[in-house]
Amino acid sequence: MQRWKDINISYNFTENKEEVAFTFRVTTPNVYSRLIMNSEGFLQLSRWNPTLSEWNVFWRSSTSDCNGYQSCTPYSYCDTNTTPNCNCIKGFAPQNPQEGALDNTNTECVRKTQLSCDGDGFFWLRNMKPPDTSGAIVDKRIGLKECEERCIKECNCTAFSNMNIQDGGKGCVIWTSELADIRRYADGGQDLYVR
Repeated sequence: MQRWKDINISYNFTENKEEVAFTFRVTTPNVYSRLIMNSEGFLQLSRWNPTLSEWNVFWRSSTSDCNGYQSCTPYSYCDTNTTPNCNCIKGFAPQNPQEGALDNTNTECVRKTQLSCDGDGFFWLRNMKPPDTSGAIVDKRIGLKECEERCIKECNCTAFSNMNIQDGGKGCVIWTSELADIRRYADGGQDLYVR
């Protein structure tokens, strides 16, 4: 049995001379789900949201879900090694905890504690594709330590990283807007420090 946030699912795979079958059963009471194949040929597992009277997709079979722009909502990252692929950044949580698992169409991640601009710390995320840089500030002259100091002084700074990770890293990128289009790689990528 696998647990996806607040949903228990038991799986069964049968392979013999007469059949090959995969079945699943949701064992959580009062939770309705459906598995469909979408128009692109990928499986989608959805859960019924009685409050909104709609189906919310919380899993897709595509292995390339993280390749699209903003595969997940802001303040979350995409990781093909997790189920579901979208995960809130540490220090953030789903805006609506009742929705449980994140999906890339509905569930927003929100900060657990507001920034105070005095004494804020940073969460270190490894092997990341940095966020969209359209609202970022770049300084090629300073290193990572100076980059952190500048981010601490700037109250609207949400994250920072090295601009170039070669040769021990150099340059500074500071994000002052929402963090979007982030991905975690199994290997490689950059270190990202989120406030």
